[in-house]
Amino acid sequence: MTNFANWPSTYPDPSWFIHDRFGLFIHFGLFSVGARHEWFMTKEQIDPKEYQAKYFKNFNPDLFDATKWAQAAKDCGVKYMVFTTKHHEGFALWDSHLTDYKVTNTPFKRDFLAELLPAFRKVGIKIGLYHSLIDWHHPDFPIDGLHPMRNNETYQKSNELRQLKKYQDYLAGQVEELLTDYGKIDYIWFDFSYAHRDWGFAKGKGAFDWDSERLEALCLQLQPHILINDRLDLNRGVTTPEQFQPDKPFLKDGKPVLWEACQTMYGTWGYDRDNYEWKSSEMLLKMLIDTVAKNGNFLMNIGPNPRGEIDDKTALRLREIGDWMRLHQDAIIGCTKANYEAPLDCRYTQNANKLYLHLFSYPYRNLHLKGLAKDVSFIRLLNDGSEIFYRGFDKDEVITSTEAIIDPDDIVITLPVEKPPVLVPVIEITLKD
Repeated sequence: MTNFANWPSTYPDPSWFIHDRFGLFIHFGLFSVGARHEWFMTKEQIDPKEYQAKYFKNFNPDLFDATKWAQAAKDCGVKYMVFTTKHHEGFALWDSHLTDYKVTNTPFKRDFLAELLPAFRKVGIKIGLYHSLIDWHHPDFPIDGLHPMRNNETYQKSNELRQLKKYQDYLAGQVEELLTDYGKIDYIWFDFSYAHRDWGFAKGKGAFDWDSERLEALCLQLQPHILINDRLDLNRGVTTPEQFQPDKPFLKDGKPVLWEACQTMYGTWGYDRDNYEWKSSEMLLKMLIDTVAKNGNFLMNIGPNPRGEIDDKTALRLREIGDWMRLHQDAIIGCTKANYEAPLDCRYTQNANKLYLHLFSYPYRNLHLKGLAKDVSFIRLLNDGSEIFYRGFDKDEVITSTEAIIDPDDIVITLPVEKPPVLVPVIEITLKD
């Protein structure tokens, strides 16, 4: 197993995670009803009582069908999922015994997790649970500068009465429920720590406030195989950058870092009816490829609508990426960064003796590949399996105006003039053993 800088020897083997590469993030909750931003409760400084009265009482995803969600994910080619069990609003999407602020007390009445997780397992998708460390609804969660009532003096003064230990016990208790009552959980995704913040009247929260070492120990005790992300403020776990793509693989102290890029399809994470900042299927796919080419995982987000359905724009992107994955998943699943230099506007991924060249910008006819002259056994287009011709340096060749100049260590491949009918064409290069 690779020795990762952010993965202690006491943590379980992350091999499945590294192999699977492609995950689906699902943001769903009361904020879906608001349909404008998963943080709108705090952005608009809505009192938790008013928020509950309006959105809790009108939460009814009556068209939700777990099998349809699972099949859409399966068809897209994802290998694991991460679902929001509770976001910062504090609403539990399972039948928690520790609060009345839960899905079974809404007009929907059903335990969302009890339906969702078995459906995803049935189609072979591994299970990850997102769980917010923040809870703006809980009466003992201390008010800080992120809280919706941060500018309310009465709420600020209530910090004197709020008991952090009670909230820590509640937080641990809900994690225990999730990891005890819902079968095997492969990945737990906590969100998030901000101990560096200081608003004067309150400081941000981190490992001390969450009692993070207790949470970590609890997770590993209840599910010894479980993977944990890095947001407990313990300086370990899967690194999870969101909404940006790094320019190279993550390294720390010269060691590789286990990481996962988290990207939305548009500007926010939850269902946002009026958001028009949609990434195209091609852009999302290129992000996936780019991430794997840098030794990372790609966690692509969707936000189902308040009635429990995946909207048309999201469904289209899932289908189009799925169409590509059906033909090209070998170039993603099980792949890592390659040790060859990719041509301009291309990415390499590699799995054993298979090297995959992803053509972000399709060239005219010829493409020079550096350093491959002695290593190539066979080359083909991955989408249809058709052979691609290539040639190397020939010291006896007479170079005129129509011949390519080839360096001794390189090869030139000859591509069809017409781009293959896929979002991103992939060339599979079989290397010599």
